[in-house]
This record gives sequence, structure tokens and C-alpha cells, in this order.
Amino acid sequence: MERSKYIVVEGPIGVGKTSLVHMLADRFDGRTILEKYDKNPFLEDFYQDNQAHAFQTQMFFLLNRYQQQSQIAQMDLLQRSLVADYCFAKDMIFAQLNLNEDELALYSQVYNLLKPNIPKPDLVILLQADIEVIMQRIRSRNYKYEKSITLDYVKDLIKAYNDFFFYYSDTPLLIINTSEIDFVNTPNDFEELVKEILQSHRGTQYFSPLSSKSFQ
Repeated sequence: MERSKYIVVEGPIGVGKTSLVHMLADRFDGRTILEKYDKNPFLEDFYQDNQAHAFQTQMFFLLNRYQQQSQIAQMDLLQRSLVADYCFAKDMIFAQLNLNEDELALYSQVYNLLKPNIPKPDLVILLQADIEVIMQRIRSRNYKYEKSITLDYVKDLIKAYNDFFFYYSDTPLLIINTSEIDFVNTPNDFEELVKEILQSHRGTQYFSPLSSKSFQ
């Protein structure tokens, strides 16, 4: 079965998207598109005071994501696969979570103008994890701009992701709970995922490797 040419790995902060993106790109000899969170000049202030800095933070992300994603249309995906660590549609998750009513109305006008120009992925892989696992991963990587992230904010973010992707139907969706799966250090888990990606996909499917603890 021919693999998907454009794969997106999605999920809330700290769930392990970037590591999996690099592994998939290496396996499929593909290119990567990685979100540059640390390039957002408003992000650290946003984590200090969500309400005061939400709109400028979100608009910077929206326009930066659009600039990155619009380049996909110029790529020859028949020659090399592409693996990204976010999909453009997820920008709305953060907007709905963080913006007030007036800000969201203005944001939505811009978002709806930009979205039709963005190519859709062939497959979205949604990574999930328990809140305790995510918080541990955030703390362990020790990024400066993440130091003030609160437990309540991450809980709200996880819920927003789950709500958004519950109704998601733009592309095939593969959902994976990574709380007891380690693609980096457990080769069998990764190999089973690669086999799954090589299959054809429709609608929403769930994946759990036979080697993971959930089957023991």
C-alpha cells in the first residue's frame, strides 16, 4: 500500500509530537515542517498573563503558520513525503480557548480568509497522554517560555483538543494514547505504527501497539 505523502502529527503541548515527526521523516526519507514556538515574541508574556496577551500571541501564530503551510502547495510531494508537527486547523483550538468574544470574531474573519489556501494532509496522527505524563514531559524539557504553564491551563488545552478532534472530519485521523507507548525507546511500538501508516485510512481510527503495556 502506498503511504500517505503528507502526514501531520498533532496533540497538546508536551505530548511528543516533534520526536515522532523526526522519526517518521527519517523512515520515509521525507521533509519536515516544524512549528517555531520560540520565535513568537509574545509567548512568554502570554504564559504569564493569558488574557492580556492572548490576541497578539494568537495572531502571530496564525500568520506564521499560514506562511509555513502555504509553502506546501509549492512542494513536490510525489518525490518526497512531508511530515509536520501541526495542522493549520488546530490554530482555531487555541483561539477558541484563549480569546474573548470580540477578539475571536476578528480572528475568525482572518482565519476563514486564509484556511482555503492551505493544503489538507493525507493523514493526521493525534497523540494523547494523561495530564500527569504531559506535565512531567513539559517540566523535563525545561523550556524557559513554558516555566509558568499551569496545570489548569494544560487541562483546559487537553479538553479543547479532545473536543475539536471529536468532530474533526477534514482528513483521516489516527488517534494514539502515548501514556504507555514509547516510540523513541521501544522499536516495536514504532515499527507497528509505521505498518499502520502504510495502510489506507478513512474516518477516525485508534492505534495501540501490541507491545504496549495496555495489552499486558
